[in-house]
Amino acid sequence: MNSSNLPIAITQGDAAGIGPEIIAKAFRDAPDATRSCFVAGDVATLRRAVSFIGGAGQVALPVAVIEAPLDALSAPPRCIPVLPISSLSGPIPLGRVSGVAGKFAADCVTWAARAALRGEIAALVTAPLHKEALAAAGIAFPGHTELLQAEAAAFLGKPVRDVPVRMMLANDELRTVLVSIHVSLRAAIEAVSFDNVLQTLRLTHQFVRGPVGSARHRRPRIGVAGLNPHAGEGGLFGREEIDIIAPAIAAARQEGIDASGPFAPDTVFMRARARGGQPGEFDVVLAMYHDQGLIPVKYLGVDKGVNVTLGLPLVRTSPDHGTAFDIAGSGVADAASLIAAIRLARQLCA
Repeated sequence: MNSSNLPIAITQGDAAGIGPEIIAKAFRDAPDATRSCFVAGDVATLRRAVSFIGGAGQVALPVAVIEAPLDALSAPPRCIPVLPISSLSGPIPLGRVSGVAGKFAADCVTWAARAALRGEIAALVTAPLHKEALAAAGIAFPGHTELLQAEAAAFLGKPVRDVPVRMMLANDELRTVLVSIHVSLRAAIEAVSFDNVLQTLRLTHQFVRGPVGSARHRRPRIGVAGLNPHAGEGGLFGREEIDIIAPAIAAARQEGIDASGPFAPDTVFMRARARGGQPGEFDVVLAMYHDQGLIPVKYLGVDKGVNVTLGLPLVRTSPDHGTAFDIAGSGVADAASLIAAIRLARQLCA
């Protein structure tokens, strides 16, 4: 079966957070986006989430148990198909770190990753995990990216280091890809090496270009941000641009990658921004570290941002927010970013 005709799995995330209730809102409010999707999770948790988003004038949202991913294709609109990944022994307390919740959330992601690698689902969309809950459960990975990377490496029979991954944050106006992700600023500066910048350029080019023959296949324009103020000002404020970043860009161009820069970090994101129906100067910006790349995208609207993992042999997207323990169960969490993540996953499967 063509991957675009397969269902999409949404992993429920940490049961103590907002993941289950934003999933319920997505199925209620965006039946077009959630068509042929199902939840890999716990039935009781999803039914509890439905109760959080109810209220006067709201139609009850049924939760249906399915036995296989393909069953989701025949589920009616505004019904939440759930494929149980075992079951929790009881309700998880909201807003608290729980090793039980952390383990179950990780199990859901592991199941979905393996299903995607086997070609049983088109993509996975991941609701938020909690890093402390994962640690409390003894999970060896700090988050989705590292867990998925390990699963992909095992499936491909390769060491983890041979399956490099990167994070992209995207909305309708701007896309950024990061050379390093969740490390200290000092470690992020040390990660700005020729090999890491070139590898990030390759992964970015491959992903944004899209598969040959697909509707989105084209040679992307990549703008590269410098590390230092004013991109080093010719070496006055640091030599990373001269000694590392510019040579990596030159090597990428030799491989046919349309990369340019390094540009001043305080202006390159504005140059890449699409608005008024007009594309920006670049299709994507390569940022040297986490906050440099994520602040511009989030400033345009946290509810619009979608996290995409580059370098995996599967499609994975996620909403751009955390578990929000402080509002879990209140029914006020916004599902817009999750809905955007589902829509993007569907586009990437086309």
